[in-house]
Amino acid sequence: MKHRKLGILEIDPYLTPYEEDLNMRMERYEAKRQELVGKRGKLKSFANGHHYFGFHRTRGGWVYREWAPAAEEMYLTGDFNEWNMKDTPMRKLEGGVFEVELKGRNALREGQKVQAVVIHEGRQLRRIPSYATRVVQDPITHLWCAEIEETQKSFAWTDEDFVPRETPLIYECHIGMAQEKGAIGSYREFKEYILPRIKELGYNTIQIMAIMEHPYYGSFGYQVSNFFAASSRYGKSEDLKELINTAHEMGIAVLLDVVHSHAVKNTNEGLNEFDGTVYQYFHEGGKGEHSAWDTKLFNYGKNEVLHFLLSNLKYWMETFHFDGFRFDGVTSMLYLDHGLGSAFTNYDMYFSMNTDVEAVTYLQLANALIREINPHAVTIAEDMSGMPGMCLPIEEGGIGFCYRLSMGVPDLWIKYLKEYSDDHWDMNRLWYELNGRRPQEKNIGYCESHDQALVGDKTIMFRLCDAEMYTHMNKFGGSMIIDRGIALHKMIRLLTATLAGEGYLNFMGNEFGHPEWIDFPREGNGWSYHYCRRQWSLVDNENLRYRELNEFDKAMIRLLKEEHIPEKRAESRWIHQDDKVIIYNKEDVVFAFNFHPTRSFEGYFVPVGEAGTYEVILSSDDGCFGGFGRVDTAYRYTTFRGEDGREGFLCYLPSRTALSFRRIS
Repeated sequence: MKHRKLGILEIDPYLTPYEEDLNMRMERYEAKRQELVGKRGKLKSFANGHHYFGFHRTRGGWVYREWAPAAEEMYLTGDFNEWNMKDTPMRKLEGGVFEVELKGRNALREGQKVQAVVIHEGRQLRRIPSYATRVVQDPITHLWCAEIEETQKSFAWTDEDFVPRETPLIYECHIGMAQEKGAIGSYREFKEYILPRIKELGYNTIQIMAIMEHPYYGSFGYQVSNFFAASSRYGKSEDLKELINTAHEMGIAVLLDVVHSHAVKNTNEGLNEFDGTVYQYFHEGGKGEHSAWDTKLFNYGKNEVLHFLLSNLKYWMETFHFDGFRFDGVTSMLYLDHGLGSAFTNYDMYFSMNTDVEAVTYLQLANALIREINPHAVTIAEDMSGMPGMCLPIEEGGIGFCYRLSMGVPDLWIKYLKEYSDDHWDMNRLWYELNGRRPQEKNIGYCESHDQALVGDKTIMFRLCDAEMYTHMNKFGGSMIIDRGIALHKMIRLLTATLAGEGYLNFMGNEFGHPEWIDFPREGNGWSYHYCRRQWSLVDNENLRYRELNEFDKAMIRLLKEEHIPEKRAESRWIHQDDKVIIYNKEDVVFAFNFHPTRSFEGYFVPVGEAGTYEVILSSDDGCFGGFGRVDTAYRYTTFRGEDGREGFLCYLPSRTALSFRRIS
């Protein structure tokens, strides 16, 4: 069989030995797509499980449907029938579908609690409906059940013209821990108090974690039980819609941190053994178990599972107007060993018996569906393996994501901060690592996310300053440790934001150097919320230096947006290891970094891309950013041709300082 030449082979010729594997990737995708929707069908017409299954109003009352192929009988129980386990039987239809019709407009009412009862091999199993849109926990018994929600109620959306910006500058956030109080925050509080902060900082995208319902709060939302339910911990579904609508009115896109890589093992709350079998949604045996996460793994080769997961994506886009997704745990999905302990040092590791080809096909289908629903939607892959084609169009032989996270960059910064003194930082390695990407594939750069802030780890600022932050973050008490920390915090962020991707991500609070770590309430800490909140009062206090870091982050984001920095290619002009200097330009904007801990350079030659006159547009050493004000930002620099033929200008380059210049004529 003769195949057309895939574009991915022209983009990355090193993939030529794997042409057959890539062709098989496309054949599997096209065959599965045709199997699901036919030759000309649309995936968005297939992904409608949420319109059929679950609870829906009818003219005469309500209908509830469930897919449970191994169940012998099913019943619906709840407040409406005084929890009589067998008072409301369901009819078994074709394909393992059960259905029950409840007559009368008030047969079910909003807020009533319900559960499904599954009979399998004589066992009576209480289950939460798999398409439940609201799941709540009883405050006394701590048991979970579904709650009836009027999903057909119309919401007054005002965002019909909203389109996400091309360059995502992402503020990663968690609704529950976004408040300063020692308790779980709400959707309403986030909308009222946190969205304005994000808007003021200049971020154009928020990526919300822990929305899909999860029984264990401390899982950070990554052990999902109910895939169609927005977490009830934070409020009602209407409140989440209002939050998203308000964000859109502010010009902020909203991404959902979606977890389709695994599911919680819980049987009473989740999908596990819903119909009495382990294989309804998941693989059997060891293939269905994630040893590191103690969770269940989906069987992506099963059409009913594809229907469930694809419908789930459409549901979040259709019902809540999410603008796209950050797919969690993509590396785990791609490989049968989940990438555990693999270094991915050669291309053979991407095309081997270890690759889960069914998961690859699912990710292609997911991206194709999302693009059908909203051509402007953003999809981001959390993949540390560097799978070729992850962020190339499907028709080119890719998997179809818009971006992948630059997951090696935070690891690099942690390594530098932990293992090397400042005067042993390797400038060439920094340049290489921050610029490393696959050809024509876009990355989201970041120096730290929520991962680096969890208990057992440290944020960059806390790693730089540690206990000194408790005593010397005021503006009136000098500290060399704090001065160093503030200087490097700014430089690390600016270098990462301008080099490490075509987009940028920051976890909430880290922009101002939030102290300490994140530790969710648990038995080991006395169920305390002390470390599971954001201390906004620190940055609001004008006498503390957190404000200075916040102001720098705001100026940095403004620079990225106004000069379209992430979209432009960096050109290396000067890297000097002994001086600890990195200088590069992105068209008319020049960046100069002096990482040297003690040496400031008088009359340092700054090479540029084009001759002209340049002005400083950002100096990390400005007093308002916690610096020493050693740079004259009003001075204009005129270029000349140096002895080595390079065009540039001379400037004062202080130690531990980053400068940005722009050509003005």
